[in-house]
Amino acid sequence: MAGISPLTALKGVGPKRAAILANEGISSPDELFDYLPRRYLDRRTIRPIRDLRAGENTTIVGTVQQARIEGSGPGRMRFKAVLDDGTGQIELTWFKGVRYFASSVMPGDALAVHGKVGFFSRQAQMQHPDFEHLSGDAGKGSSDYDLFHTGRIIPLYTTSAAMKQGGLGSRQLRTIIAGAFRQVPPGSEENLPENILREHGLMTLATAYREVHFPSSPERLDAARNRMKWTELFYTQLYFALRHARLERNRSAPKLTHSGSITGRFYEGLPFDLTDAQKRVIREIYRDLRQDKPMNRLLQGDVGSGKTMAALFSMALAADNGLQSAFMAPTEILAVQHYLCLKRSLQPFGINVALLAGRQPKRERSRVLAGLADGSVTVAVGTHAMIEHAVTFSRLGLVIIDEQHRFGVMQRKALQEKSGSPHVLLMTATPIPRTLTIAAFGDLDVSIIDAMPKGRVPVQTHLVEEPLKNRAYEAIRYEVQSGRQAYIVYPLVEGSEKIDLRSAVEGYEELSSGVFGGLRLGLIHGQLAPDEKDAVMERFRAGNIDILIGTTVIEVGVDVPNATVMMIEHAERFGLAQLHQLRGRVGRGSHRSSCFLVHTTLAGEAGERLRAMASTTDGFRISEIDAEIRGAGNILGREQAGMVSGLKLADPVLDIRLMESARRAAFALAGDDPELRKPEHTMVRSWYMQHYHERFTLADIG
Repeated sequence: MAGISPLTALKGVGPKRAAILANEGISSPDELFDYLPRRYLDRRTIRPIRDLRAGENTTIVGTVQQARIEGSGPGRMRFKAVLDDGTGQIELTWFKGVRYFASSVMPGDALAVHGKVGFFSRQAQMQHPDFEHLSGDAGKGSSDYDLFHTGRIIPLYTTSAAMKQGGLGSRQLRTIIAGAFRQVPPGSEENLPENILREHGLMTLATAYREVHFPSSPERLDAARNRMKWTELFYTQLYFALRHARLERNRSAPKLTHSGSITGRFYEGLPFDLTDAQKRVIREIYRDLRQDKPMNRLLQGDVGSGKTMAALFSMALAADNGLQSAFMAPTEILAVQHYLCLKRSLQPFGINVALLAGRQPKRERSRVLAGLADGSVTVAVGTHAMIEHAVTFSRLGLVIIDEQHRFGVMQRKALQEKSGSPHVLLMTATPIPRTLTIAAFGDLDVSIIDAMPKGRVPVQTHLVEEPLKNRAYEAIRYEVQSGRQAYIVYPLVEGSEKIDLRSAVEGYEELSSGVFGGLRLGLIHGQLAPDEKDAVMERFRAGNIDILIGTTVIEVGVDVPNATVMMIEHAERFGLAQLHQLRGRVGRGSHRSSCFLVHTTLAGEAGERLRAMASTTDGFRISEIDAEIRGAGNILGREQAGMVSGLKLADPVLDIRLMESARRAAFALAGDDPELRKPEHTMVRSWYMQHYHERFTLADIG
């Protein structure tokens, strides 16, 4: 695109309007063209009032018949307007900004309103809808209202209060953009090679810009939006493709050529059968480890699906080939639990497993460090303490990072650099939708354990109103009397005057002397010292605590098969992924398990989250619902969220076909020209360096 003039060179943009636009992130014609419509008025997308259904989000076009302020005094005033579209009427209500809306919406105004439909006494209603004036001289062929009714598609742009006050409503912005098209038309510099446009049936960039801002038909608008989505996804995937090509070319890892006696004896000694999903994933990992290129694999699996077993086989194979393994966990509680599990599983086969944590006695720590340096310690389990400078390995061949999203980029990188080029296995029990995995981890190979071990009974989830939570208490007491154990989780450690929520400490004190008097209760939270937390968890594992009361410190990885009840207080305060992780602490044995979500409200997003929990135990389905509620970027770790947060049009969850098509093209191009040096790729290199390279710098480690 012609990188030229300031905004003031455009017709209709003086210094005052240019300053307002600059505050909105629009400082050049290029940025103005990239300020895309948020919605369109189109006869296909407008709902007649007579056809409205409760709960749907929709757009209505009509004329204001009545407008009035009701009530008086702070907090009691509201502004109401009645909109008529010829098929019926809908009542619009605003409880905030009453004076502003009363001066903005008048009888006779033509409006497009967008919001969630409700009904009261059969009267259609919307509360605080988004609205747009369809300005101009109605009936004279020049207003948006007339254009809409003659079949035109009208783009609507997001306009802030400052823009509106400066005379930059949606209509004015559209006029300025139309003028800019005549002065400095966008897309003169194409950013995709001609063969890619032809092969994937994409319109040119210049045509796409024009059709997005001024659609000539619904079909052309869809094609233009798809072209722009495809381009975004292509360049996002090109980053992964170039990095993958670079690693393939420049790095070599030790080949794990054979599975020997350790792996064989470990498999023969298993007291249960592996699931087909576990066998498939172990084969995928083995295939990587036998190559001289470093494995870079993400292992996803729902809570309790058996990911640790895949990690154990990987470490056994490394030991058979004379290599060390490092297993890093995000918390000391998890590190200790993994250490106990790995030691119990691997030590009988001559594998020396050691724990490296932050608060170890000096003599014990020195012994472990010496063992890692001379190779007598085969497997190290620890927290971020493993990335300290003093930690050196004799022959590190495999790095496993559990709950990898809870580590920063530089922490993951520091562990990987303990060896020249180790194989890397990243594990997560927080499922991510498949397309979002491609978008955020595009250069990683992905394995998914999508089946539970045999004998697991799905957890029954119950939504319980706060006043009725004695039902949950009764279930807990019954399970404890049957020899089982339970968790009760609170959102806070201690109470707060500002937030009326029960805390873990208060709950522990009240329940110990009240409803659960006579039972053995334990308390765990993040403010306890690590050795205190370890002691509490060990007592719970050993069956010396009946009910463990705590905060989300027990969210991930705690594995006590005898625990069969999870009760979560103020469940509406927790995120969906967090709720699913907490529920995953029960149902890990063969006994029937229950999860009670105690809530004070089912309104809004909180209600959506809780109803989703009650409807399914499938973590991948829950992650899809979470992405729909919160947006794709918000369900990823910080660095991975950056890979999707810059997408203006594409949705990595919904646009699966475009994602896969763009990914294939990006990897094919990078495979053919890994440094983008060919003349026909000059435009790709230029666009990538200008728009994407800097944004992706931090995400340079998986």
